Amino acid sequence: MKNIITTILLFFAFSITTSLSAQNTANSKPIEHKIVIQLNTGDTIAWAATMGNIKNLQKVWPDHLNVEVVVHGMALDLLVTAKTPMAKEITELTKSGVNFMACENSMRKHHILKTDLVSEAIPVPSGVAEVIIKQELGWSYLKAGVN
Repeated sequence: MKNIITTILLFFAFSITTSLSAQNTANSKPIEHKIVIQLNTGDTIAWAATMGNIKNLQKVWPDHLNVEVVVHGMALDLLVTAKTPMAKEITELTKSGVNFMACENSMRKHHILKTDLVSEAIPVPSGVAEVIIKQELGWSYLKAGVN
């Protein structure tokens, strides 16, 4: 009985894999990977890890990747010109198509003006709402942080 179940499961796994592979080949259109990253910690180690994760994703999918980093809460200092240690990385990643979104709710709470932000930052009304909207549009979600 175990052999029959194993055989059936392997058959279905093979069928699905073959079907997906055939679809990709038939359409000959590569999958665009859309990833929204939520960053809400003031931990600069988490900021650096997030930048590293994005660069690693770009190595895997150099031509078919769309990344948006939604920055809110204590992470907002990442996008504040006078406070960020990562201005160069933000500029480089923005040039490669990564968007950095700044939560206006967090900006008000922390008394940060749009003019305080790095030029690459794109303000959005609510960071958490932006994450939810992207997920509703089918984007993959990645929570930034380190353990």
